[in-house]
Amino acid sequence: MEEGHSRNVGGTGLGLSIVQRVLERHEATLDIESAPGKGSTFTARFPAHRVLSSATPVAACNAYEAL
Repeated sequence: MEEGHSRNVGGTGLGLSIVQRVLERHEATLDIESAPGKGSTFTARFPAHRVLSSATPVAACNAYEAL
């Protein structure tokens, strides 16, 4: 992708802002590693008390209720 491509096609940068709000709400952090010409790696880190194991039942809820 060319440099600044998302801005050229009307990107607003809203995506990372939304991610930041969600991560804050879940007490998580976002690590970003970037190298010119090589791309970027985004890593979300959640505290253990926010992570469900596969054995934990998840209650059904309306997405709007969760916010």
